[in-house]
Amino acid sequence: MAYEIVRFPYAGTIDADGHVLEPATLWEEYLEARYRARALRIRVGDDGYEHLEVGGVPSVRTQPGSLGMLGAMGEEAARMSPERRYMEHIPFGGGDAAERIQLLDQENLDKALLYPTLGLLWECELDDRELTVAYQRAYNRWIADFCRDSGGRLVPIAHVSLLDPEAAAVELERAVADGCRGAFMAPFTQSRKAPGHADHDPLFAAACRLDVPLAIHPTIEPTWAVPIRFKRLGLASEFFYNTMLRQGAQQALLSFYALGTLERFPTLKIGVLESGSGWVGSFLDRLDAIYETALGRTTPLTMPPAEYFRRQCFVSGDPDETAAPHLLDHVGAHCFMWATDYPHPDHSSAWAPALERFVSTLTPSTRAKVLGENVTRIYGL
Repeated sequence: MAYEIVRFPYAGTIDADGHVLEPATLWEEYLEARYRARALRIRVGDDGYEHLEVGGVPSVRTQPGSLGMLGAMGEEAARMSPERRYMEHIPFGGGDAAERIQLLDQENLDKALLYPTLGLLWECELDDRELTVAYQRAYNRWIADFCRDSGGRLVPIAHVSLLDPEAAAVELERAVADGCRGAFMAPFTQSRKAPGHADHDPLFAAACRLDVPLAIHPTIEPTWAVPIRFKRLGLASEFFYNTMLRQGAQQALLSFYALGTLERFPTLKIGVLESGSGWVGSFLDRLDAIYETALGRTTPLTMPPAEYFRRQCFVSGDPDETAAPHLLDHVGAHCFMWATDYPHPDHSSAWAPALERFVSTLTPSTRAKVLGENVTRIYGL
């Protein structure tokens, strides 16, 4: 079954987390000359499969032959094979800006915030601070160019890293000046410091000064951070891993409470993407419950955690969630948005009918917020 285009019935709808399939040559073309020998690139190995190369060495976290499946949303028969090459399997709108705008028109979407694909694979394997920032600067320059002539309908989001917070702050300022409307960061850090650690404050201060949000987006993670505690799962390991993937983002978000980051930066906007949203209610209940005990006195917070969430945080949910619609108004409808994840293979292509069911029980006011108003406000579109 191929991706099926379905027109969504509500106007003013914005995709809070769409993706692009970057050209394989992006880093060779956009990196400064001194870094190009170590560019992120795709090579074909002796086995006939495509291999990702990170920092001049073959990737050990990205499986050979998997790159051609990265744009397989709706392709139930997609399988790894030497013939399935990355650049030959970019679907309509997945790597061409004009096509993406056509796709938005056909699906009745106003705008799409865009995140990378290859850019989600490499950070777990690179601990070189200078090259990390160079990789991100190259991508950020490219995505700004990709979206530049879209009339604001394609919204570029920068990639930053907590490996070097001072350099990340500089890059965020440069990227925002170039048109990016916010930034995302991985749910792990190479230093193993929690994302909310005070050592990362230079980046948070820059985001506040620039009035742009920072979002936690799942990426391929280092083996030490992978949320699988069991062995011998066999073929079920991929199912298990993708189900538990949200744990990384949840722990990253939790660190902003536990370490008082949201207290130190009351105007910092922090989001969680591609991790569902139905868990937020029980997550905040647990935080508030512990805050009211002696254990809660160990956190530098001056008000219950749920109040910080309503003041500063947001989350993007999946259209096929069934529990989430029942908690939006309870938690705060102004904190929620939705996303297609197009064209990634870990989500269904049937987002339009699923999203229509999602919003069918919502009040007109809540529905408008979730479908587009919250994204417009938080990202200053």
